[in-house]
Amino acid sequence: MSKVMEIGTKADFETEIKEGVVLVDFFAVWCGPCQAMKPVLEEYSGGDGAVKVLAVDVDKLAEVAGKYDIMSIPTFVLFKNGEPIESKTGAMGMEELNNWINKIK
Repeated sequence: MSKVMEIGTKADFETEIKEGVVLVDFFAVWCGPCQAMKPVLEEYSGGDGAVKVLAVDVDKLAEVAGKYDIMSIPTFVLFKNGEPIESKTGAMGMEELNNWINKIK
């Protein structure tokens, strides 16, 4: 079962990022590299649960993507207690994703 939660509204997004460490995947269904990241994010989200993983479709929630200056996809933004702390653009493998998140959280 997927632990990656696709966000449908701005209000849901704001609620979900409020507490703890949250990884947000800004993606689009037509984006090849975004689709390639899905299995990596699924695997990561099945880990220890210390980091919540959310997915935001930039075509459906352009207002949220614009707020965080998302210019390229996939872009990953790591939030801590509602505040963006770092972002990374482009597809990556599980090891790179783990290393990046572990360095920050």
